[in-house]
Amino acid sequence: MRLLPLPLALTARLSPVAVLACAGWALTSGPAAQPAATHRPAPQGAPAESSSAPSSDAGVKTYADAPSPCGSVPVGTVKSLVPGAKTAGKEIPSTDTKLRRTCSWNALKGFDYRWLDVSFEISDSDRAAKQQYEQRVGEKSGGGAVPGLGDSAYSVVNLTTQDKQETREGVVLVRKANALVVVTYNGSDFESKKAPSTDEINKGAIKAAKAAVGALGGGRSG
Repeated sequence: MRLLPLPLALTARLSPVAVLACAGWALTSGPAAQPAATHRPAPQGAPAESSSAPSSDAGVKTYADAPSPCGSVPVGTVKSLVPGAKTAGKEIPSTDTKLRRTCSWNALKGFDYRWLDVSFEISDSDRAAKQQYEQRVGEKSGGGAVPGLGDSAYSVVNLTTQDKQETREGVVLVRKANALVVVTYNGSDFESKKAPSTDEINKGAIKAAKAAVGALGGGRSG
């Protein structure tokens, strides 16, 4: 088997450490390179709020706390998006788990690497969450709206290349009432040095986002 060096752009992204006996690769935590190319998986333009979304004011707080992120994505979905990953996931430590919780799944199966993050962020009100959502969407480009997901949703996919290794990453931002759901999904092929297609990454990120938004029901204040 030909030995393939692990690209430096990915060594900071992979955590916890996993050693491949066949190649002796050591994985630590995640790519921080700036995108070399931008792909457009969805129609252009900032997403508008859903016309069916209820009106809200500064005092409304639909969700009291963040749900368990590692239980937000079905086992079957984790297996299909991150082959070889531990389906229980790994929750990232947070200073306030009522307001923000994140779970990660990652695995290298053969030469194919996949990483999935799901985060929940709870704001004080629907209005505050909407402002946060609009600010983040305004900081991104090359993506577009995802109809029918939450009160508003935005998807973007970027390609990065370092040391001739491609990594394609999709991000989906969703606002539902006073909650923000952020899904990050990326992948690489260390043998071909190519990345999965834009369509594969975009659809995978949206699939995970739909499941995560569905998990918000358990955090509804009453």
